[in-house]
Amino acid sequence: MCVLRSLTDEWGGKKNQIVAEVLGTYFMIFAGCGSVVVNLSTNGTVTFPGICAVWGLVVMVLVYSVGHISGAHFNPAVTLAFATCGRFPWKQVPSYVVAQVLGSTLASLTLRVVFGGATAHEHFFGTAPSGSDAQAVVLEFLISFYLMFVVSGVATDNRAIGELAGLAVGATVLLNVLLAGPITGASMNPARTLGPAIVAGRYRSIWVYVVGPVCGTVAGAWAYNLVRFTDKPLREITKSGSFLRGRPGQRPS
Repeated sequence: MCVLRSLTDEWGGKKNQIVAEVLGTYFMIFAGCGSVVVNLSTNGTVTFPGICAVWGLVVMVLVYSVGHISGAHFNPAVTLAFATCGRFPWKQVPSYVVAQVLGSTLASLTLRVVFGGATAHEHFFGTAPSGSDAQAVVLEFLISFYLMFVVSGVATDNRAIGELAGLAVGATVLLNVLLAGPITGASMNPARTLGPAIVAGRYRSIWVYVVGPVCGTVAGAWAYNLVRFTDKPLREITKSGSFLRGRPGQRPS
């Protein structure tokens, strides 16, 4: 009976995680891509900085909303990066990836229904390089590396202040969109690209938004693992008055 109850609880927990990933990815894409559609359909009333702010804010809000349930990945590249570092079970990777792509596709379909078929043509809210594919894949690699480096710091290192995780990750997304948005669309997320592409039937340069983010996040996660490998408290490492307060004698997680 105890074993059965344990298995039931475990299944219920995993189901909740999958639902949280579907809903979280859905609302992230609905808000972020929705700001793009509204901006295109209203002659730029949202503005490019406004779009950047929406992406950053929606990620921040969702991290605080469901981060304690599913980890708030919302991104297949992030899920894979955590798995390669042993911080996420490989057996759950396929279900997370399917949930994220499903959430993105449903959000994209919702936007197409709400704003009409025009979103698939002149109001396309997916991602496509404005320059060469080579330039785009390098940029996607770099901004994904930066995103995952920050995520690893605030989400996996107990010397950091966990309460600031949503703010740090949201701000990183905002900065990355400001930097790379005009060039690549600043995807950093294969699901963010795949959902709109599936709904609109536009698959140009789709490999850029799979290879760049996946390689970038994996490299970013491992890079943080290299710099965090120490038993010393944070104050001893930095020798500064950083707002991050180390706890003496505490080993990093």
